[in-house]
Amino acid sequence: MPVTSDRPDVTIPDVGLHEYLYGGLSPEDEDRVAVVDLAGGTETSYATLRSHVDSVAGWLSRHGVAKNDVVALHCPNSVEFIIAAHALWRLGAVLTPVPLLASPASVAEQLRDSHAVMLMTLAGLGDGGEEAAELAGLPDDRLIHLDTSRGLTQMLAERSTPPAVSFDPATQLAALPYSSGTTGLPKGVRLTHRNLVANMAQVENSDLITRDDVVFGVLPFFHIYGLSTLANLVIRLRARLLTVPRFELNTFLRNHQKHGVTFTFIAPPVAVALAKHPEVDNYDLSTLRAVLSGAASLDEDLARAVEKRLGIDVYQGYGLTETSPVTHVNADRSLSPGSVGRPVSNTEHRIVDPDSGEEIPVPAQEGSLSDAGELWVRGPQVMEGYLADADATALPGDGWLRTGDLARHGSTGEVFIVDRLKELIKYKGHQVPPAELEALLLTHDDVTDAAVVGVTDTDGEEVPKAFIVARDADAAGDALSEALVGFIAERVEPYKKIRALEFVEQIPKSATGKILRRSLL
Repeated sequence: MPVTSDRPDVTIPDVGLHEYLYGGLSPEDEDRVAVVDLAGGTETSYATLRSHVDSVAGWLSRHGVAKNDVVALHCPNSVEFIIAAHALWRLGAVLTPVPLLASPASVAEQLRDSHAVMLMTLAGLGDGGEEAAELAGLPDDRLIHLDTSRGLTQMLAERSTPPAVSFDPATQLAALPYSSGTTGLPKGVRLTHRNLVANMAQVENSDLITRDDVVFGVLPFFHIYGLSTLANLVIRLRARLLTVPRFELNTFLRNHQKHGVTFTFIAPPVAVALAKHPEVDNYDLSTLRAVLSGAASLDEDLARAVEKRLGIDVYQGYGLTETSPVTHVNADRSLSPGSVGRPVSNTEHRIVDPDSGEEIPVPAQEGSLSDAGELWVRGPQVMEGYLADADATALPGDGWLRTGDLARHGSTGEVFIVDRLKELIKYKGHQVPPAELEALLLTHDDVTDAAVVGVTDTDGEEVPKAFIVARDADAAGDALSEALVGFIAERVEPYKKIRALEFVEQIPKSATGKILRRSLL
């Protein structure tokens, strides 16, 4: 029997994202600071943010962007990212966010696959935008640099009025982020306005943050976790958002102290630093009341170490790109901080034995755990599907989504994530498909076979490790190892680099030729 939320259901407004974010902006909130851009040194009020969004939407409309058009956004965390994304939703256009470290070839592939009509980026990111646009066949006037005099500055100066746009939020696509799903290479995830509005309403009902919070925005906005919780939810709640383009511990700590940060969304590597790094003791973090960790499982001992050191609450959440993203939140002090908690409002889950297909029940004995199985979820935040209906097995029917993650029930229906059934490696929140690295390794003359798996390094981070069968066994040493690591590093984004390598006599495989990765661990 599916486990339902212990929170009451919420009514999901039948509106688009722009209306949900700005429609209820009251006069008393207009002068509140919405975004503090730490890199740009600017503060933007809610009234100004709404005005800027409308001006950019008007400019984009005048330059040919219309409802249903897909526009790619390649931009670090900043007020510019928020304005551009919200302007696209104001027009009924579709945002496809691009990972910040994506190579020109990867950006071009996303442009082609999503059928993007425009790429918005920054000149400050280098020449990669021009190269990607050229590879994808975008005309010169379809490449917009937001940080030049002809970019956002010009858009705001023209103060164009956006057109009135109507659509059905339940079916109108809003975002097309890319995820590798349960198998294979990245594919577009079709998220509607209703999906994203629903998930904001669900997380609001979890009572994590309020309008009086100061929230630190280090999670990348191009990732659905940062996009939904920071660029959207914080704005919806009229709280104050601090944006930074990347995580750096001293910057993180200094600005928590300077700006009186009260709540921060983090990932487990940040929790490691907060628990162990000596620099933390040099800052006053007394205003911080809580953090919520997502993007990967957080170990219970690590969560308790952060709580003890900082005197704060450590919450944990769970979700996927395919679920907009939040499905579970653990903000209940009675539950283990190693659990991702129970479903959010309007959401249910089941755990299914991947071999038999039978549902695994919640254990009857208090404090015990069920057998492990694949976590399935159902709710209004679940995607419409993948672009071009790729990986249809993720949606088995009746509204359910197969997450590809192995999990156990606790005795009150809370969920403990055990491992991933899928073979994706998640390095610092980035998705690394082993098949991509294996294919590249096999192009090297000195490699006869290869497998890549995720292993845990000394910092508790999952990293890609390669197992290599060398063509010449006598050459299987440090020199070849360094050469292969460099060979891959030259051909992939930085986060996809191989971080460990081991030579083996053979790669274990099944009768059908599938790599038996667990046998390598």
